[in-house]
Amino acid sequence: MIRITGVRKSFGGKPVLRGVDLEIRDGETLTIIGGSGQGKSVLLKSMIGLIRPDGGTILVDGADILHLPRRELHRIQRQFGYLFQGGALFDSMNVAENVAFGLRHSGLSRDEIQARVRTYLEYVGLSGVEHLMPDELSGGMRKRVALARTIAYSPRYILYDEPTTGLDPQTSDVIAELIVSLQKRLGVTSVVVTHDIKAAVTVSQRVAMLHNGVIAAVEPAEALIQSRNPVVRQFIDSSEFCWRMNGAVRT
Repeated sequence: MIRITGVRKSFGGKPVLRGVDLEIRDGETLTIIGGSGQGKSVLLKSMIGLIRPDGGTILVDGADILHLPRRELHRIQRQFGYLFQGGALFDSMNVAENVAFGLRHSGLSRDEIQARVRTYLEYVGLSGVEHLMPDELSGGMRKRVALARTIAYSPRYILYDEPTTGLDPQTSDVIAELIVSLQKRLGVTSVVVTHDIKAAVTVSQRVAMLHNGVIAAVEPAEALIQSRNPVVRQFIDSSEFCWRMNGAVRT
């Protein structure tokens, strides 16, 4: 379980997170939605210690990561996989080398690493592409390779930063379906940051709305589109065009 209480963060004197309270339950996928500049990625990076908040607590399995010694923080961080918004593949490495990158110091043999690379590429629907370079891949394929790298060392938690940004609607659907299938197959706890309403509803059990630096609402995913919360309603209505273009029909 991840429990966030009173988390605050400012940049250059400008508050971004103003006291965030949020609980992510073990084994669920929770999506954080909100407009641009609302602090979604800041909150996500705070969960793994990439950004240090100015105040509050972030408990991961009961340990407050904001006050841990460096070695203990690293131990907690190794339980997380993080899918960066752009994928962040190494252009000088082929697909297999990218996926294997986090396994280099795992104690696994070369054959074991190769087997794991093949397994997780198969999980994301990319069998047989180990030899390709990143510049030979489409945007969707690059995202899937990055996802295979994220899950290759068996994290307990997976954090997704805008996983469908920059992708066409069909490819976005593929990535959303992968998030769902991996959550079921691996039994991980996942946190997704997105402004894509369709993806949020597809992948999540619950959706949290971040607005003006606080969590304005937490809704069951299946009830999100009918939400009567005024902040959620405004966000959904402003996203209506994109929602319809992605093939969803609001009832």
